Amino acid sequence: MAFSHGWLYRISPGPVGIQGYGQIIYLCTVFCLDPEVHMSNYDEATNASKHDEEIQLVTFRIGDEEFGVDILSVQEINRMLQITMVPRAPFFIEGVINLRGKVIPVVNMRTRFSKPSVEPNADTRIVVVDLGQKVVGILVDAVSEVLRIPSSTIEPAPPVVAGIGSEYIKGVGKLNDRLLILLDLENLLSEENSLEN
Repeated sequence: MAFSHGWLYRISPGPVGIQGYGQIIYLCTVFCLDPEVHMSNYDEATNASKHDEEIQLVTFRIGDEEFGVDILSVQEINRMLQITMVPRAPFFIEGVINLRGKVIPVVNMRTRFSKPSVEPNADTRIVVVDLGQKVVGILVDAVSEVLRIPSSTIEPAPPVVAGIGSEYIKGVGKLNDRLLILLDLENLLSEENSLEN
């Protein structure tokens, strides 16, 4: 199923509301992203035991690294929006966006991980995540896919992965010939109360 690039794609573990051009369409148990974003079940899931618990992730890229976050924490994925700078904000806060009347801080994940800044392009996305008491957008280079992986393929994080301390990582998933870093967004984005409105 293909959707126009003008749509807003939301993610939900149950019924999904897709809002666009003044109408709402409800789909059941379908996760809708940009047409370029794929949903995959890796070979690990096929070969895993029926009793092996699976987790579902939204994956995205920052530079050459691939990261994943629990799909239950993701509210929606947007193409690049206008970001308003905020004076005296923490260094990794890109600014704020107005998302349907709600002001949401946006974290530049490149800056957060001390990577060189790049100009936004057609692949740039703002992933809106719910951290419990806070809703925040994270600016990423691209969203890759939605996938399920068995929990048995996830290993504890080593002291440092891709320059990121283990306190910000839930684990590392082994996916065939590549690694997927599972981020602990609550720890990563809560330092010094940087996301307080």
